[in-house]
Amino acid sequence: MKRREFIKAAGVIAAGTTAARDLVLGRELLPGTLVPDKRPNILFIMTDQQSGDALSCRTGSSYLRTPAMDSLASRGIFFTRAYTANPLCIPARTALFTGQCPHVTGVQTNEAKASLAGKYQTIGTIFRDTGYDNGYYGKWHLPFPAKEKSVHGFDSMDAIKNNGIDKHIPAFAKEFMRRKREKPFLLVTSFVNPHNICEWARGEELPDGSVGDPPSLDQCPPLVRNHLPMKNEPQIGILMRRSFQGNKLFPAGNFDEKKWREYRWAYFRMIEKVDSYIGEVLQALRESNQYENTLIVFTSDHGDCQGAHGWSQKTVLFDESSRVPFIIVPPGAKKAGTSSLLVNTGIDLLPTLCEYAGIEIPSRLPGMSLKATAYGRAATSARPYIVVENKMVQGVPIDGNKPEPNGRMVRSHRFKYCAYDMGEQRESLVDMENDPGEMLNLADKKEYRQTLEQHRRYLAEWCQKTRDLFVVPGKP
Repeated sequence: MKRREFIKAAGVIAAGTTAARDLVLGRELLPGTLVPDKRPNILFIMTDQQSGDALSCRTGSSYLRTPAMDSLASRGIFFTRAYTANPLCIPARTALFTGQCPHVTGVQTNEAKASLAGKYQTIGTIFRDTGYDNGYYGKWHLPFPAKEKSVHGFDSMDAIKNNGIDKHIPAFAKEFMRRKREKPFLLVTSFVNPHNICEWARGEELPDGSVGDPPSLDQCPPLVRNHLPMKNEPQIGILMRRSFQGNKLFPAGNFDEKKWREYRWAYFRMIEKVDSYIGEVLQALRESNQYENTLIVFTSDHGDCQGAHGWSQKTVLFDESSRVPFIIVPPGAKKAGTSSLLVNTGIDLLPTLCEYAGIEIPSRLPGMSLKATAYGRAATSARPYIVVENKMVQGVPIDGNKPEPNGRMVRSHRFKYCAYDMGEQRESLVDMENDPGEMLNLADKKEYRQTLEQHRRYLAEWCQKTRDLFVVPGKP
């Protein structure tokens, strides 16, 4: 019998009976025989606001040391071109836990209320209903009421706040992993840092603990190389930089080189702080003797610009904000590797976890499983592009009007194309191979006209496939 047949059969056996329990746990009922559930445990580790290369194994150890994260990269597959579904907390997290695009769920800003209860399956409900013991500890920031466990599927929960909780998560995780159980577990540890960089920039107390005062400037990281605005950038970039920096939440408009370098120093300290907590979680997993039978996935909901193009925080479609670290460590993995496969973590995580657990991937999900790639095999359907969304609503009015543009980013193997629904010049095209800092917009260059049209077609194709109502420039 296949696993889904076990579960279907359990539905016709009296609920609560030993037979029903054994079927849901994936144990075949043979006379005198019990077959343990051999599916892997799953540990999903997530940070908040960590850029794709903000690990010492990616940047070098001169200014940043992340031994715990590096240990995952040393055993698993690091996806070097992994992007969030939307570079903002709630939209990104909603995509991760439902496998749906932000425009499908309607969750495109942090102003979303807890309004998706019962509308979508989540990682929690899918794994609960197929026999996993689920736990969630840490930052929530999801449009589901945390108290309604039947809605989101996580029975064991604690530290469900948005700030000041990181230090508590390892102890809860350790207790959860040490429980005696007959079935596999799915454990989410959702850390806040380095998100405290938002409070640091505003001169506020850091909710997850101080990182100390910055040292002398010669000991701070250098200013990012792409600090200046993109040449020939779309008009919306200029407008939104003014709009956001006019909001007291984004005070970076007054930062000089010294302040930006201190910003990066503090940001790296916050990453090191959360890395130490991740190390505690990994050590607890080893002590529970379950490390070899656990799939570990590490990522962040979005990144942080760190001064790129004069931006702090997130929301924009530049790589510092939209590209995230993404590591998969298969059970028993011994050999590290990297993959340049284009990944949208928001829609690819759920299919990947399902395939590892032997769960039939829910229909109508736009993402793809990355299991084959994580095992070093070629992806069965390597995609030519991915699409990322954003909606910028956190600025202030400019000349009496508050701009709130929608944006779409198409990342192909070599190029990045961005389009917006405001402004006369609505598009950007960047050669990411020769211009990884995204310093020059090629959209109006005659020699790139065919490339521009190709990426318009990619976006139009995606919009049609996913029922996205975004209007592609140059398309009827």
